[in-house]
Amino acid sequence: MIPNARLSVTLLLTAFFFSFQLAWATTPADSARSVIVRSVSLTGNFRTRDRIILREMTMHVGDTIRLSELPGRVEWDQRNINNTNLFVTVDVSTVQVTPDDSTQLGLLDLTVTMKERWYIIAYPVFDLADRNFNEWWYDRGRDLRRVIYGGRLSYKNVTGNNDQLQVIFERGFSQRTVLSYAKPYIDKAQRIGLRVDLAYITNKEIPYRTMADKWVYVRDEQVLRERAYASLILTNRRGLYHYHVLEARYTRNTIADTITRLNPDYFLDGRTRQQYLGMNYSYRYDRRDNVSYPLRGTVIGGVIGVSGILPNDNFRYLELAASMTRYWPLGGRFYAAGSIRGRSSWPTRQPYFNLRGLGSSSEMVRGYELYVIDGQRSAIWRNSVRYQLFNTVKQLNWLHIRQFNTIPIAAYITAFADAGYVSSTVAEQYQSKLANRLLLGTGMSLDVVTYYNFVVRFSGSINRQGKAGFYFNLAQEF
Repeated sequence: MIPNARLSVTLLLTAFFFSFQLAWATTPADSARSVIVRSVSLTGNFRTRDRIILREMTMHVGDTIRLSELPGRVEWDQRNINNTNLFVTVDVSTVQVTPDDSTQLGLLDLTVTMKERWYIIAYPVFDLADRNFNEWWYDRGRDLRRVIYGGRLSYKNVTGNNDQLQVIFERGFSQRTVLSYAKPYIDKAQRIGLRVDLAYITNKEIPYRTMADKWVYVRDEQVLRERAYASLILTNRRGLYHYHVLEARYTRNTIADTITRLNPDYFLDGRTRQQYLGMNYSYRYDRRDNVSYPLRGTVIGGVIGVSGILPNDNFRYLELAASMTRYWPLGGRFYAAGSIRGRSSWPTRQPYFNLRGLGSSSEMVRGYELYVIDGQRSAIWRNSVRYQLFNTVKQLNWLHIRQFNTIPIAAYITAFADAGYVSSTVAEQYQSKLANRLLLGTGMSLDVVTYYNFVVRFSGSINRQGKAGFYFNLAQEF
């Protein structure tokens, strides 16, 4: 070996040995690299029980935590508590305490500071009966006869355990009475939850069929459709991010003879009554930083539903659905989101009332807000890139109601591109122009996010058929 080569090897070995010694001196085994949680203090939760907040945290008294992991753990604990929707603001702070004995691990004191929301909200209802504001504005001629009025009472955190009582009393275009109570945990381990729903709904105007991907309505002075259901829902939350839901629901629907004459397939074979017991199981993995408008995280879900369990049931149905959505930062103020969803149902011949493709709910390809595409199977692929204009918190010191004087507000410019497909055997029957073909939509939107999970979206889009539009929505993110 030549001298220069020997010198290079010697220098490399010396550098490696020095680096090894330095790494050994600063490994996590050293007390300065880990801390033990000595205390967790909660402030501001005047009504909410401590155990409800501690349930959302990954750090508890006695836990050993690497200092390198501490910022991430603090950030996720803060997000988890915020996602209970019990608080206007949440802040998690830490204080490290160095022990006198250098052989012992450091200590960590955690403080969670919260500002609770206003939990009892009774308010009048003035809503639109149509699928969304855009259908009412563009297709229904801004007809004020299509409004729903009444009142709602939402009493959240009734006992301090994040439980909720809801009473809905609505009249107008649709008459609806709903009573619901939900308690997320009924066991000491805080895993099992319970919810009970009772509802009774009547309509004097309903869509009795779809024509060219638009609902066709009929109106009468008599009740045309009557719906009633009772459901019992059990939830099982494993850890922080895994949710299992089992629902049993008994449903009874009736329609007037007028509807069967207009569309004998409404309940199939000219029936005027539909009654059945259904059961649904759903699973959701939900680890998002904000449930109303996420910027980071993942949510994965699946549903299997069976209807027509009892011998006397006259509606039998099987549904399978799955979805996955991912949110991630791109750097700076840019964020991205991607979502894929699929759904399939059997048998092939289904009542018109139960046909669901895209558009009849929140499931839609953006750019097709004004269309309802009926079918037995559907798929959606949605993509977004967002730019954060601002994200701030306004303090209204002149307003002395603490639940309302702190207003978080953020705004984003979003560019989106979606694709979808509906497989339908009734496309010819209902003269659909959009079923059984690829749907494409793209555009941009301005999203404004503020407190109490309120999201306002102004969007402009164009679809594959060249139809452009400007739309307004009040909704949570997909």
